[in-house]
Amino acid sequence: MRSLFRNDRIFKKGQTVTEKTDDPYSQATQTANLITDNINNVIVGKQTSVELATIALMSGGHILVEDVPGVGKTVLARSLAISSGCTFKRIQFTPDLLPTDVSGVSIYNQKNGDFEFREGPIVSQIVLADEINRATPKTQSAMLEAMEENQVTMEGITRKLPNPFMVIATQNPIEYEGTFPLPEAQLDRFLLKVTLGYPNEMDEIAILSNQSSTHPIDSISSVVTPEMVTDMQETVKSVYVDELIKKYIVNIVSQTRNVLELSLGSSPRGSISLYRASQALAIVRERDYVLPDDVKHLAPSILAHRLIPSPSARMNGMEPEQVILDLMKSTPIPGEKSQSWFRR
Repeated sequence: MRSLFRNDRIFKKGQTVTEKTDDPYSQATQTANLITDNINNVIVGKQTSVELATIALMSGGHILVEDVPGVGKTVLARSLAISSGCTFKRIQFTPDLLPTDVSGVSIYNQKNGDFEFREGPIVSQIVLADEINRATPKTQSAMLEAMEENQVTMEGITRKLPNPFMVIATQNPIEYEGTFPLPEAQLDRFLLKVTLGYPNEMDEIAILSNQSSTHPIDSISSVVTPEMVTDMQETVKSVYVDELIKKYIVNIVSQTRNVLELSLGSSPRGSISLYRASQALAIVRERDYVLPDDVKHLAPSILAHRLIPSPSARMNGMEPEQVILDLMKSTPIPGEKSQSWFRR
């Protein structure tokens, strides 16, 4: 069994990493903790959602934030960009938005008599696609190449996007009039789906106190650099995943394709996403190896938005998250027999 790595240095909230440690795993944990703690100074009482957002950044994936208005979706995206030191741009999706408004367009320059390419807001390290389901499918498709290949192709010329690159898309689950639901091909490109939900009474009082004079987001600054984020992403890829854990992930995902109540199960991209996110969660939990608990913790957030319930299942109110939880109960956990033997 691989041993725990040491993490002796303790950082206070808002403190930046000034030097690298010898252990890349410890360095990655410190980077992730600094980002999470800094965002928690702005987003009150949503530690799990903030951790998921950080895990998506560590994994090099994209986030779909679906929740009611006013719970902090945009603030979460801005806080993540500021904390990581990444460039940030926001695209407000509307029905009249064109694909060139996202990726860019060539404009004729009368001075030199030639066309010049003006890059769109997609050319940024962290991009907020606000209310993405309000744009037409043609405009939504302008995001597909960027989200999958970290590049955009305009007029036959392919341009690489900056590294790291991340899309944080939001949508409102209660107002569907005049919207265009995201197709399955685009939903599958999001690493995970996050919901914030309403705060409890004490957290909402804290929110009022924090915003008595200024917004907390105005008081935070970068705690890491984009280069440190890139290093962290590379370290995540080297986290050890045993063959039994890989089989456990594949078993969970493959079972979603055999559920009668589902019209569509998860694709292999779901397996890859769960694999990579589990590696990131291991780093957050100060390990250089993945445990089954990491997979179980992340599976609903990683897989649920990839599943399509059948019409009858929708009428019966079946939730994809519950399907994942039920499947995990019936899937054998690696090492479960040996653990029960030690408990005798």
